[in-house]
Amino acid sequence: MFASLWYLLGRRLVGFSLLWWLLTNGSIDSWPAGLIMVPLAVLLSLTLRPPVPWRISLPAALAFIPFFLQQSIRGGIDVAGRAFSTPLPLDPALLEHPLSLPRGTARIFLLNTISLLPGTLSADLVEDRLVVHCLDTDALAADDLRRLEDRVAALFMLPIHRRRQ
Repeated sequence: MFASLWYLLGRRLVGFSLLWWLLTNGSIDSWPAGLIMVPLAVLLSLTLRPPVPWRISLPAALAFIPFFLQQSIRGGIDVAGRAFSTPLPLDPALLEHPLSLPRGTARIFLLNTISLLPGTLSADLVEDRLVVHCLDTDALAADDLRRLEDRVAALFMLPIHRRRQ
């Protein structure tokens, strides 16, 4: 933990130093002020965005990529087919899904992944319930959302605790 904190501090220090160098066009004359401002920026960044530990499982990531590509292609074909059909075969709906993922990076990743899949959009997040807009209620079932949430949990190496609905 201690080594990772130094690594994080070092990354932020290097990042803010590079930013200072860019903003001052590399002027040597600005570095006395930079020696004060860069550490202040690092401290402020740690206050505003404290380090949050998260890990990703490499096997789950390797399994998630083809799954995501397959779902994207399947959804894209479905949306394209709907666009060229007359009348448009749409049955739009808002589905409410109870989330089992804890708040944080994994949950945000899930919301963004849903929005990237064709025909779906993360519409709202209320407490621990996700509202998803979908073009067709048959296209996105609650089981699909649970499976996606399970894959994201595996990706971030998190346990899933399903709540009773």
